[in-house]
Amino acid sequence: MKATVNGDELDLPDGATVGDVLRAIKAPETGIAVAHGDAVVPRAAWETTPVHDGDGIEVLTAVQGG
Repeated sequence: MKATVNGDELDLPDGATVGDVLRAIKAPETGIAVAHGDAVVPRAAWETTPVHDGDGIEVLTAVQGG
C-alpha cells in the first residue's frame, strides 16, 4: 500500500498504523504532531490509527522562536 507522508509517497505494509509510519520515516519521539487526513491524531492513538492506501499524513515538528 502507498501513503503520502509530508508530500512524499511511502510504501507501507497492509495493516500499517500511524506509529509504523513514524518509525519508517525515523521521526523523533517527541516534539511532533501528526495529522491524518484532516484530523490531528493524538499520541495515544498513533499505534491504533490505521493507515489506508492513498491516505495523506503530515508530520509536523514543533519549533521555538519568536
